[in-house]
Amino acid sequence: MPQSKLKYKRVILKISGEAFGENGKGISLSLCEKIAGQIAKLKKETKIDLGIVVGAGNIFRGRFAASNPNSKTNKTKDEFNMTIAHQMGMVATLLNGLALEECLENIGVKTRLMTALPMDAVVEPYFVKKALSYFEKGRVLILVGGTGNPYFTTDSAAALRACELDGDLVLKATNVDGIYDKDPHLYPNAKLYKKISFEEALEKNLEVMDGTAFTICSENKKPIIVFNLEKLSQVSKALYGENFGTLVE
Repeated sequence: MPQSKLKYKRVILKISGEAFGENGKGISLSLCEKIAGQIAKLKKETKIDLGIVVGAGNIFRGRFAASNPNSKTNKTKDEFNMTIAHQMGMVATLLNGLALEECLENIGVKTRLMTALPMDAVVEPYFVKKALSYFEKGRVLILVGGTGNPYFTTDSAAALRACELDGDLVLKATNVDGIYDKDPHLYPNAKLYKKISFEEALEKNLEVMDGTAFTICSENKKPIIVFNLEKLSQVSKALYGENFGTLVE
């Protein structure tokens, strides 16, 4: 594929934490190596500027482990305060980021890990100008710590980084081939959308990303491609404008 035909040249890729663990739990070296290999292939084929936002659902998912933040009486012994739970989730993204960085560096991919949540002894703080300078040097960015604030998901972090870093596209890796009119795991006749507008996705209440992330992308005209993580090695097709997953624009 000739470089001149690239449709998207700066991309933010969102990978959920479950992708890093066997059955969605913990961190598997072999799975991290597999993802790293696919990312290396993508970078070599396209030479794009690539930023990767990682989640932490394989380790700790804050919004599912917390109590109502406005209630002191509803809290149970098995629930964390909402703010603390979100902070724990943001810290957990660092573990996946470190694992991915290690695997990428081991196969020769120059990488830079940056965090929105200050942890100076382990990882460099995220600054827009510094991140852009790393793109100029051809490095793959791994962006952890979410947005650095509780109550926002890593989907929102991906949308925000796409705007801050002047990205052309948000790639969202999932466990299905794109956006369907209903859950394909439950309904074999579910219809896959190849392309859909932000307005139609909102009108049909399709679960593309969380509401905040979706709004950020819509208002700032950042297209989204939702695809199956198992097909990450083929995602270069989308960057050259071919049908791949579901395009939201």
